[in-house]
Amino acid sequence: MAERGGRGSGGHGSLDKSITLPPDEIFRNLENAKRFAIDIGGSLTKLAYYSTVQHKVARVRSFDHSGKDIENEPLYEISVQEEITARLHFIKFENTYIETCLDFIKDHLVNTETKVIKATGGGAYKFKDLIEKKLGLKVDKEDVMTCLIKGCNFVLRNIPHEVFAYQKDSDTEFRFQMNHPNIFPYLLVNIGSGVSIVKVETEDKFEWIGGSSIGGGTFWGLGALLTKTKKFDELLQLASKGQHTNVDMLVKDVYGGAYQTLGLSGNLIASSFGKSTTADKEFSKEDMAKSLLHMISNDIGQLACLYAKLHNLDKIYFGGFFIRGHPVTMRTITYSINFFSKGEVQALFLRHEGYLGAIGAFLKGAEQDNPNQYSWGENYAGSSGLMSTSPDVYPMQRTRSGTFDMLEMDRLERPLVNLPLLKDPSTYIPDTVDLTDDAMARKYWLTCFEEALDGVAKRAAASQPDSIDALERAEKFRQKYWNKLQTLRQQPFAYGTLTVRSLLDTREHCLNEFNFPDPYSKVKQKENGIALKCFQSVIESLDSLGWEERQFALVKGLLAGNVFDWGAKAVSDVLESEPQFGFEEAKSKLQERPWLEDSYSQWLERLKEGPPHKCALIFADNSGIDIILGVFPFVRELLSRGTEVILACNSGPALNDVTYSESLIVTERIAAMDPVIQSALREEKLLLVQTGSSSPCLDLSRLDKGLAVLVRERKTDLVIIEGMGRAIHTNYYAALKCESLKLAVIKNSWLADRLGGKIFSVIFKYEVPCK
Repeated sequence: MAERGGRGSGGHGSLDKSITLPPDEIFRNLENAKRFAIDIGGSLTKLAYYSTVQHKVARVRSFDHSGKDIENEPLYEISVQEEITARLHFIKFENTYIETCLDFIKDHLVNTETKVIKATGGGAYKFKDLIEKKLGLKVDKEDVMTCLIKGCNFVLRNIPHEVFAYQKDSDTEFRFQMNHPNIFPYLLVNIGSGVSIVKVETEDKFEWIGGSSIGGGTFWGLGALLTKTKKFDELLQLASKGQHTNVDMLVKDVYGGAYQTLGLSGNLIASSFGKSTTADKEFSKEDMAKSLLHMISNDIGQLACLYAKLHNLDKIYFGGFFIRGHPVTMRTITYSINFFSKGEVQALFLRHEGYLGAIGAFLKGAEQDNPNQYSWGENYAGSSGLMSTSPDVYPMQRTRSGTFDMLEMDRLERPLVNLPLLKDPSTYIPDTVDLTDDAMARKYWLTCFEEALDGVAKRAAASQPDSIDALERAEKFRQKYWNKLQTLRQQPFAYGTLTVRSLLDTREHCLNEFNFPDPYSKVKQKENGIALKCFQSVIESLDSLGWEERQFALVKGLLAGNVFDWGAKAVSDVLESEPQFGFEEAKSKLQERPWLEDSYSQWLERLKEGPPHKCALIFADNSGIDIILGVFPFVRELLSRGTEVILACNSGPALNDVTYSESLIVTERIAAMDPVIQSALREEKLLLVQTGSSSPCLDLSRLDKGLAVLVRERKTDLVIIEGMGRAIHTNYYAALKCESLKLAVIKNSWLADRLGGKIFSVIFKYEVPCK
């Protein structure tokens, strides 16, 4: 039995047969390509190559102030330097273009280090001679299934929101899942010409456990016979317009309604093409294509479900050219799996399933470099994103994605791991609001980012006054990010779950793409210098207070410091129009109650009655007043109580957030003024570390491995997360194994109103884990 479905909206339109993107945007950085791999299927080619990318990075270095009057000197030197990083490029295009693309690659190869190209897929045999002739590289063929599994393992580990479940008749087509810390075991069902079913137990242990000769080739072949349509995508287009109930015999056609004894709905398919034996009429091509698609998808779903149950697996990943993001196919397979497993097995799909073979072939060729020892991150600026196959959704994107599709992944400097203090890493979700689900919030935040874009581009250009092309690059950044925002308006699922964090990160990626590594570097330098001059007087004022009064003043100072966030328009407008706006003015803006009272009294009671914490991990937010006059006095108080402190700052720049390298200089200067900080540094009771992130938000499942090791070694029992990005947009609901403080000031009127408060209301959330 199978699902009865109405008219679907999915399917490809006619494909544009011209290259609609400039080749240098498609084959980016090809002149620095070092190694290649290729996966050639029946209709699509997927090319993979590794290149070195030259980026501009902002560096800070402390001045030698010895013997100088430093009153009017900058705190540190800022320089922009070139840095070489590694990037993986994956490009998908129709086989129609393979010869043209190989010619283009040949003409632009300059620095390749290899004489071999790894190849997989059936077309690796068909096009072997052409590839060797065009590129002058020896084709080394790799096993298809091994490549698919290696590629699947890679994307499951490295791309958050890679996996999604398809939801029928939902406002949100795709329900994305966070990366699970343990990806094994799983079932991989690859639907090509036929069907292969593989049980994957570990990185290197997998076995083919079954399959079927009825797959994509069956749909293509029978579809051509039935409809006289020979192109796969055109068949799917026909199916999307068809009504299978005109052809299929349903349960109600046999029994007059539902079959109650067996619990079968009357709308289930009893016999595919069953009406063709009794009806004396011609059936439309659309109806026959839809019936055929349902028949094959239901058959595959039932077969996959049986193997999953047999091997006690509850996750099935589907891939292969038969899927290709088509809603009708995914919906039918999902229904079939759910029906036959009674909801115990889940059908899952992959954003980048079309690249699995190419990724795996590349990894096979790069084994001597051990790419799995690194963490990788998707570069949103150079990736196409998941495109809807509905012809009604953003047709200009459909034209392009029908021609070329791209994925880029950057190698990160340091391996990333889970924070060891997460209560349950498998259920942790960093983001507080899913904008894919929340249409009102999505509309607001997309508009918010659009309205801020001109200001960001202006700030980027102003940060490089000596560059003759800064304005031109800033305009290119503005246009690229604007286009990304328009895509996300139409297809919010393009890069996985849409969140404020993903919007911020995409903007940072686009800024970096056009060599604006740190637009706020001069702002941070100036604000750090100003705040340092006030540090001693703030400490003296705090030390003059009684214990209980001081605790409140410390919390208020920490929150007031968090006001100084250039990423919030309400704040940046004030800072630009009122240069005298400072620490005391920020305190006066705070809307303390009722946000503060209950949780703060619990925190105060904990400090009064409980023993000192062993070690506190603090995630810092902004430069200047925030870290120097807000965070450091709080750090100093913890140290005075006998608590060790790990202060974690961003590895790279984002907005005016403090970076690890900046924090080293700031801390050195504070230590020169304050014996408590100086002693803690010397005795290693205050440790400065980097998070591994360059985002205004915080994903506790992707943190620097060195930080995680330190958290374990120091037996950390308190986590403090500060700032709107880190404690509200992300981690507001994060559950930890230890006590935690989440503090922030709401600097957005819309968000404050939604939460039932006013702008500059404060969040002070003290949480103790259940025993």
